[in-house]
Amino acid sequence: MAAMDPADLITVTIDGVEVKVPKGTLIIRAAEMIGHPVPRFCDHPLLDPIGACRQCLVEITDDGRGRPMPKPQASCTTTVMPGQVIKTQLTSPVAAKAQNGINEFLLINHPLDCPICDKGGECPLQNQAMMVGNGDTRFGDVKRTYPKPIPISAEILLDRERCVLCSRCTRFADQIAGDPLIDLAERGAVEQVSIYREQPFDSYFSGNVIQICPVGALTSTAYRFRARPFDLVSTMTTCEHCAAGCELRVDHRRNEVMRRYAGDDPDVNEEWNCDKGRFAFASGRGDDRLTHPLLRENGVLRPASWPEAVNAAVAGLRAAGSAVGLLPGGRITVEDAYAWSKFARVTLGTNNVDFRSRPHSAEETAFLGHAVAGRSLAESVTYADLEQASGVLLVGFEPEEESPIVFLRLRKAWRRKGLPVWTVAPFLSNGATKTGATLLATVPGGEAARLDGLGAEVDLGAAGIILVGERAGADAGTLSAALRLAERTGARLAWIPRRAGERGAVEAGLLPTLLPGGRPVADAAARVDVRAAWEVTDLPAEPGLDADAILAAAADGALKALVVGGVEPTDFASPAAARRGLENAGFVISLEQRLSEVTERADVVFPVSLFEERRGTFLDWEGRARPVAQVVSPRSLVDDLRILVALADGLGTDLGIRDVDAAKAELDQLGRWEGERVTAPAVPASAPAEPGADQLVLATWRTLLDAGRGQDGEPHLAATAPPAVARVSAATAARIGAPETVAVRAGDAELALPLVVEATMVDDVVWVPRNAPGLSVAEHLDVTAGDVVGLVAAPAGTPPTDLTTSPDSTTGGMA
Repeated sequence: MAAMDPADLITVTIDGVEVKVPKGTLIIRAAEMIGHPVPRFCDHPLLDPIGACRQCLVEITDDGRGRPMPKPQASCTTTVMPGQVIKTQLTSPVAAKAQNGINEFLLINHPLDCPICDKGGECPLQNQAMMVGNGDTRFGDVKRTYPKPIPISAEILLDRERCVLCSRCTRFADQIAGDPLIDLAERGAVEQVSIYREQPFDSYFSGNVIQICPVGALTSTAYRFRARPFDLVSTMTTCEHCAAGCELRVDHRRNEVMRRYAGDDPDVNEEWNCDKGRFAFASGRGDDRLTHPLLRENGVLRPASWPEAVNAAVAGLRAAGSAVGLLPGGRITVEDAYAWSKFARVTLGTNNVDFRSRPHSAEETAFLGHAVAGRSLAESVTYADLEQASGVLLVGFEPEEESPIVFLRLRKAWRRKGLPVWTVAPFLSNGATKTGATLLATVPGGEAARLDGLGAEVDLGAAGIILVGERAGADAGTLSAALRLAERTGARLAWIPRRAGERGAVEAGLLPTLLPGGRPVADAAARVDVRAAWEVTDLPAEPGLDADAILAAAADGALKALVVGGVEPTDFASPAAARRGLENAGFVISLEQRLSEVTERADVVFPVSLFEERRGTFLDWEGRARPVAQVVSPRSLVDDLRILVALADGLGTDLGIRDVDAAKAELDQLGRWEGERVTAPAVPASAPAEPGADQLVLATWRTLLDAGRGQDGEPHLAATAPPAVARVSAATAARIGAPETVAVRAGDAELALPLVVEATMVDDVVWVPRNAPGLSVAEHLDVTAGDVVGLVAAPAGTPPTDLTTSPDSTTGGMA
């Protein structure tokens, strides 16, 4: 307020208190500034004002021109004027009577079922009725009733008789999420929230309407009737699913998480989160939860004690020497990542460590070392910058699918100021459409050439931002081209991975070319720096193998042991190659929460705690530290760090970090590398594949809700996932006869999918989701984006499923 130009401030009097507020401030906000909140239902600071409920009526005794307003005014839609004199319910009998009348009106048909309503105990209507409502009712007729509940989606239930028609839910769906799938239908006494016929409210953000509903009209299918608000203990933490870094409020009872709500963090997720972050927390609580170590004996895993398992793991690692590969995955905290990094170098003497359980490349390795661990990306772009940008270019990145809060910020900036957004993609996705994006149509594999050839059609302006997703790292030359474009235009560059731990993993040194703090492995001065901090005499100087090469070396016998944490074969570009590595490795140690494909192939399995059972830190895509709190007791399980410390002790080395606090302190003390960085990638642009007759170039990426194991145990959420389809252009569809179902072919394998004609799709390209349930491109076809596939009409009546025998697998990946 002090930094504002005094000319932009006006003076008003509220309940006898003179206050200066910015021009255009709503009365309801001005009253909040002096600590006099006005009751409301429809008002929400992140939604456009509408004045639907009339609960926030105030008296204006002077409109600024010496005249009183003739009747109470809605404070949520009325802006302040110079010299106004306003009285809220605290000082005005007129305002208090008006608010009491609205309260009585709302209760005429509202059921008095507070003891069984999920909202009971945290309900604004209940609170206001108790504070200012009448002790009895003047309404003697029968209250309105409806059949209940109405499922407006598999995840959201509607009790229509409780609704006060505030329109918070419908405005959120339309304005914030861009999914106007619910609306107020009918008029007068029968007005109600409705969905479109045969089109449920399947939005990635639908759970937010439960949280902002001021009554109990909208409830969660999974949580309904499971707990009372006053029985719950709330803990603030950070979501573990993606790199957005959302603050979460986790409500738990009797050491069990009951629900998760979005936290209120204006700098990050504001007051929103996606449905995956809200509902996908049941994974790891089923019958396949690991509760004790397992040891392979005579080809079979059996329960073992912790000392027995540690001794067996130590013996296997000692026999392997430094011929070990480490695959920690991308979902660990910064502190656990640091423990993995130090364990690899100090205890095992190897740089064969890589967190990237996904398609990647050597170009990306260099890019991460140069840009992320260096200064050009470190803390250079924030959520606020996205809203203030002069233009945003998306490269290999679908925000709604891969970082939903980034999507919400881009949509917000587009709605409020017309932010120009461009996307380098084969077609304009639904999410891109909702941000007003302009398509820069590109065949998969041609992204680098497209960036190098950009001209006047993209004007990023003085404050432009380029957002590259993790998929750009698998497209040859794309990251190099993005760096060149940033240098050419002056735009800032930001890398946004999908997994929550990947940004921190780079900082912790979980790459074969990087030590903690962005120090290059091959730089002697950097190694001296780390040796001094770690108090060791030697560190491996040669860059190690990346994740794909680690698995290939294990398959060939060049590596004698693998240490694997939280990854699955289906996470990799080639699940078949990943399985070969795991099956042919001489010795496998698995750190896991649940039984998995890796544990099935492991010699020693260590159970690790869930994220709600541990402390630590995530770094979001901005590089912002996000605290992970221990929500419930860990049930005698431990985090990755403590297991690695025990293994190091058994191998005769002291990691010097016995807990999360020590790891964080040591990493902070190391700080960032100030010396020469890894050389920036300079990979030339490659040309896309040339499809032959009856062939197309494959476009694919993971959708937010897919077959990932992190979503297991929540069938209601899974039911809201978008259906798996094959998308082609009109010309391509016509060429194959525009059948209802098509078969996507790679070698002898096929997948049958419903055909959708996409108006914006590039010709000779087919898009399919990468990891849809039962229809995984990686699993069944062993192909990835940019590969050439066949596409033919499937036999009439073919169901959407794989047409060949699925590989012997039990999981769908950890994403």
